[in-house]
Amino acid sequence: MVQIFRPGADTIARIVLFAIPTVPVLAVGFAYSLWHSPYATAQDVTREQPVPFSHEHHVGGLGIDCRYCHTSVEKAAFAGLPPTQTCMSCHSQIWTNAPMLAPVRASLAEDRPIEWQRVHNLPGYVYFNHSVHVAKGVGCTTCHGPVQTMKLIRQAAPLTMGWCLDCHRNPAPSLRPHEAVFDVDWQPPENQAEVGARLAKERHIASPQRLSECSICHR
Repeated sequence: MVQIFRPGADTIARIVLFAIPTVPVLAVGFAYSLWHSPYATAQDVTREQPVPFSHEHHVGGLGIDCRYCHTSVEKAAFAGLPPTQTCMSCHSQIWTNAPMLAPVRASLAEDRPIEWQRVHNLPGYVYFNHSVHVAKGVGCTTCHGPVQTMKLIRQAAPLTMGWCLDCHRNPAPSLRPHEAVFDVDWQPPENQAEVGARLAKERHIASPQRLSECSICHR
């Protein structure tokens, strides 16, 4: 009797049959995990900047209000970046010869903006308006994290579609009194769910169904 298959052929066949349904499932799982990992979302990534601006020092230590540098956050979709003149309003008097501030002095002397590297960068097909969120009572640290502790700013949240939808479907936990929107040390009260629901009603925030519609963020 002639043996057509080798002794290990049965084992190989079993492995192949097992792999046919398993490999695609593992591949999809791997792709999904990678897509939601910091590698893809840039969460917690610290970008090198032309000047090592420390929010920990300026916000946490000196108590500078967010609006001092981000002047359009209450009026426009883009929060704005400070012009060199804003930096020099202080640094023409203090730390005037600090080596790390050489790019700031050069920017002023040459009348050209500092080329900051954007940290919170949404895709072009996503519409986000800072002024709307601020007006409704969403605080800066809700999305940007505890900036008062960051020596160099980093993206604290994943900024994924799912992350945004979680808030749109239940905005109450993210709502604050208007006077606390720019308070980086604000902590929600124990009855935040109740307070947030009341604020949502008072501020005429749309229903979760409306806030979950595609046209809200994709225009």
